[in-house]
Amino acid sequence: MSLDTFFRVAHSSGGILYLMALLLLVALTIVLERSWYLGRVLAAGHRLIGRLDTVTAVEVPLLRDLGSSCGRLPHARLLDAVAKHDLAHEFDRLPDKIEEAIMREAPQVDRYLWVLDTIVTLAPLLGLLGTIIGMFNAFQVLSDPGNAPTQVTGGVAEALLATASGLLIAILGLVFFNGLNNRVRVIMHQLETLKVMLVNRMYPHYHAPAQAGPQGRLHEAGPRALRVG
Repeated sequence: MSLDTFFRVAHSSGGILYLMALLLLVALTIVLERSWYLGRVLAAGHRLIGRLDTVTAVEVPLLRDLGSSCGRLPHARLLDAVAKHDLAHEFDRLPDKIEEAIMREAPQVDRYLWVLDTIVTLAPLLGLLGTIIGMFNAFQVLSDPGNAPTQVTGGVAEALLATASGLLIAILGLVFFNGLNNRVRVIMHQLETLKVMLVNRMYPHYHAPAQAGPQGRLHEAGPRALRVG
């Protein structure tokens, strides 16, 4: 399709095709950004789980080191919550603190996916609306006796391009939306797994009060050997 034909069809659809082109651009932007971000989060989660598998108890230096490697990813908040945990508090408070950190990070993980979901639903409806407007314009040709019937069929064919475009955007958006949703599900499972691993590796500190610092926190002064599983 030439550029002139596209502009003519877009004009006959009442400008709906211009709006659908914008929706396609927004959808592709969200897909690229979320794929890049969620891929980084998944990779960081795999690295953290691998590191924690090698130890039976965690210390503040290790937590700080792991947190700095995560940058601003969701895992950093979990590690920070454990590093700041006061051993003078009840052990049952630790899982609640980590759960709070997970809940605070959840909106960041699935951010913008609602926009992609809306585009998947909206695109076919806009395509249908564009087709109806285009067909209305096409049948107006019949009001002029000098126009050939082929002009009507040609106008109807061009009007159907709006519906086809809407369906194409919806199909592509649905595939990527389901894929990104699956990544979000895996990431949330990773965060829950890290929560359990961190709680299990903090439990030994409650049976070794002599290793606690003067303020009841994990001792940070000087290097300490990690107990390797």
